[in-house]
Amino acid sequence: MTLDSILKIKHTLDALFGIGVSKYLPKEIKITYSKRTGRIQHIYENENLLCTLRIDGGLAITPYFAQLLFKNKKFRENCLEVDADSKPFVENGSSVFCKHVVWCGKKILIGADVPVLYKGTVIAVGRAILSSRMIKSLKRGVAVKVRDSLKSPD
Repeated sequence: MTLDSILKIKHTLDALFGIGVSKYLPKEIKITYSKRTGRIQHIYENENLLCTLRIDGGLAITPYFAQLLFKNKKFRENCLEVDADSKPFVENGSSVFCKHVVWCGKKILIGADVPVLYKGTVIAVGRAILSSRMIKSLKRGVAVKVRDSLKSPD
């Protein structure tokens, strides 16, 4: 693990979620690299997977890591909150529909990683199908396609 790898992760976090979010990256992290290409693959804290680096330069974060980053106010603008009716379905990995969105951050873009919240707790992480303006204005259709949730098998 080199300093360049940690710096790359910090810069990626700041670019994707807002400047200053990288302060909440845990101090003791373990980075795994691809055997074939030598690129960063996964980032762990102890035995907990925090995120995976995508080929396109993005990060696929886990609900655990999203909860750590949620302490930052800028990161909250990348989140979305659902109502009580859809909470059990989202926890089991179902998509989030526009009509079940209670609150939506301003920085959600199409294709971005979006933490899904329920009463201030991250219950899932997914990929945005619509932008924040579209989610607020529409009452039907899928807003976020859930990739990883609390109850999904590891």
